[in-house]
Amino acid sequence: MAKRRRGRDVSGILVVDKPQGWSSNDAVQKAKRLFNARKVGHTGALDPLATGVLPLCFGEATKFSQYLLSSDKKYWTRIKLGVATDSGDSDGNVMATRPVEGIDEARVEAALEFFRGEIDQVPSMFSAVKHQGQPLYKLARQGIEIEREARRVKIFSNELVSLEGDELTLSIHCSKGTYVRTIAQELGEHLGCGGHVVALRRLSAGPFTEQDMVTFETLEAALEQGSLDPFLLPVASAVGDWPEITLSDDTAYYLRQGQPVLVPQAPSSGWVRLSERLDEGATRFLGVGEVLDDGRVAPRRLVVST
Repeated sequence: MAKRRRGRDVSGILVVDKPQGWSSNDAVQKAKRLFNARKVGHTGALDPLATGVLPLCFGEATKFSQYLLSSDKKYWTRIKLGVATDSGDSDGNVMATRPVEGIDEARVEAALEFFRGEIDQVPSMFSAVKHQGQPLYKLARQGIEIEREARRVKIFSNELVSLEGDELTLSIHCSKGTYVRTIAQELGEHLGCGGHVVALRRLSAGPFTEQDMVTFETLEAALEQGSLDPFLLPVASAVGDWPEITLSDDTAYYLRQGQPVLVPQAPSSGWVRLSERLDEGATRFLGVGEVLDDGRVAPRRLVVST
């Protein structure tokens, strides 16, 4: 007997404002239930402490979640100086307290120079990085610590917003894989007093910003009134900031068969968003491709044709 598939086949991207205290998976499961969707996934974990932009991919959009996972992010964070915790945030255990004296904006600005541009970061034991299939945070909760290799990340900007007493706030624009909690810990050490994150909000992830967000309270209210599907952004929005190539129906046919195609005026290199030209100037999203060395465009990830 065939296994019955649960939920609706619905596709698109939902950008939620993740509540504090929720894991990213909590947000996925809540959205899945609200939409009665068969397939939903997130695009990179946010710590339970964190709030803000969390894009969720439904159906066909899950094919493109990897590109959002590797996108740049922007954060606002508040750091408490003088207290170091094992996790680097306020959910952890206090490991040391030190006086905060003589720390002014000039000292903070000087220390921030070490956290700009390309830097090496050792992932926190309380991160979601996996070791032999196990997330590090699960090992940390068991009192297990393993050696981690440093990773190269890029901090595009790291600006001091305010310094009030023993708390400072930062605005950070960074590459994938950057851990704000690690910045807080290491910045605190540079200042000689320790520090940890007490508040963290993601302001953007790839092409998505706070303007794209919806709260779960809004979704629950909308469910009582009618359909939630209007809150879903198009699958193409996952790569909405990529260069777009529009194909004729003949060229699109060969591309769907997995064949690289020659497209006039295509970029000379890199990844591109692929669309098919329809009647009256409309287009339909096909997926993403990569420009080969010979100038042809090869399909890499395509949506199912409707």
